[in-house]
Amino acid sequence: MYPIVSEISAVEAQGLVKRFGDLAAVNRLSMRIPRGAFYAFLGPNGAGKSTTISLLTGIYTPDEGALWILGVDAIRQPLEVKSRIGVVPEELSLFERLTGRQYLTFCGRMHGLSGDEAEARGNELLALTELSGKGGALVAEYSKGMRRRLAIAAALLHGPELVFLDEPFEGIDVLAAGVIRELLSELSRRGVTLLLTTHVLEIADRLATHAGVIRAGAVVDEGSVDELKARHGCPSLEAVFEKLIGVPVARHAALSFYRGSGS
Repeated sequence: MYPIVSEISAVEAQGLVKRFGDLAAVNRLSMRIPRGAFYAFLGPNGAGKSTTISLLTGIYTPDEGALWILGVDAIRQPLEVKSRIGVVPEELSLFERLTGRQYLTFCGRMHGLSGDEAEARGNELLALTELSGKGGALVAEYSKGMRRRLAIAAALLHGPELVFLDEPFEGIDVLAAGVIRELLSELSRRGVTLLLTTHVLEIADRLATHAGVIRAGAVVDEGSVDELKARHGCPSLEAVFEKLIGVPVARHAALSFYRGSGS
């Protein structure tokens, strides 16, 4: 039996397993995210980050283990969990023939908001994501960075307590990245719990209060950023990551070539 989770946890996962045939993409994974934390979920490609997020957000059901989200048994009560979380996936699927404002109103109605309330919240979020000037343009005309900001706005419409963001900085320009950084910082200041996956460790180091590192489908260490740095004697999250995962082979090769060329 798994113990009852404390209400102070936004996420409590214990012994999660998800198999695809003979492959255990998530393998006895346990993690805990305190409420109000900005949690950077870090790992190399293929480590199981996206599969883990799919388990945490109810897209997949675990084969084994226990999972509580915001104090709710997420395996037994998935609909209650989904009503209280927001999700921004890495691969966006937006309705391109709607304007940005229409898309947000539609998403609000899907969450049970009245038409007026959905429109009002949509306008507020267009302003917050610096898209007010493009609210009347078709989504098909949006740049990748604008689409990412619109997806974040859509995920926030119903006032979620916990937001999952899978690689929100992937493939966007510096301007869009800056807007998203400021938006996430503001959400964190407001007490919204955030889980972020990113390959940009500098951003994780700058924004996160907590972090976890996943390797081969299991979290190998987690805690507050300060705790992780102190525990591993590292000055940055990047250094912690490299110590737990290992410096990429390509980087070793590049350093070896550089040293060799200078001799």
